[in-house]
Amino acid sequence: MNSAKPSLASASRERPDSIFARMQHEAEELIGRDLGIAPWVTTIVLEQPSLEAAVIYRVASRLGNDVVSIEQIRQTYVDLVARQPAIGAAFRADLLAFVDRDPCCMRLIEPLLYFKGFHALATHRLAHGLWNEGRYDFALYLQSRSSEVFQTDIHPAARIGKGIFLDHATGLVVGSTAVIEDNVSMLQDVTLGGTGKEAGDRHPKIRHGVLIGAGAKILGNIEVGHCARIAAGSVVLRPVPPKTTVAGVPAQVVGDAGCAEPALSMDQILAAKAARG
Repeated sequence: MNSAKPSLASASRERPDSIFARMQHEAEELIGRDLGIAPWVTTIVLEQPSLEAAVIYRVASRLGNDVVSIEQIRQTYVDLVARQPAIGAAFRADLLAFVDRDPCCMRLIEPLLYFKGFHALATHRLAHGLWNEGRYDFALYLQSRSSEVFQTDIHPAARIGKGIFLDHATGLVVGSTAVIEDNVSMLQDVTLGGTGKEAGDRHPKIRHGVLIGAGAKILGNIEVGHCARIAAGSVVLRPVPPKTTVAGVPAQVVGDAGCAEPALSMDQILAAKAARG
């Protein structure tokens, strides 16, 4: 395997069909190395007319079962993307986020084929689109199915921006009134939850560029300011100022964010001075 990652700076400037063309090239190289999975990769990537179609096919193939078929989910998603083309832009930004921020991810094709964090995110985009069109029960079914298949529980009403990186994703819980802005990174076992049985707007608001470490719990209608960093295992009950690091149970400010954009750097190590307070 070529150890060089795609040039993300140039990919972000390419036309959407050029990004898909790169993925198709990666699929051809993959097939050349391993004929054993050639039919599977051909169906998912090379036989699809667009990146949107490839993502939809892959997600539908994982979600479909005897209750709601692969084809029914696929066609529902195709129709939704035709009405909401911004979903395609979100797919591309998410794919680039995975390649840019995961040191194990070397190709654009890898999140599409293998990463349940990307699949869970794409499933939420379908469920959220249906929720906004008033198809609440289909959206809730997809939430339930995603929880079963991907071990993530994202309410379809939650608003999630683009360029999101869900690393591992297992155990992720996102409540219905949560907001996650663009270019946020979250690791496994993160909860964006409420604090009890209160109604109304009751879940966190995660601003752009935030990094949330594994096992962190952010509870209540509080704001995590842009480019903040939440240390692994923290329990956050109060608003977090922008560009700061919080850690502990309950979480306290222990220093600055460590860099300009922690969600992009993925640096989760607290400086010794900051860790001691």
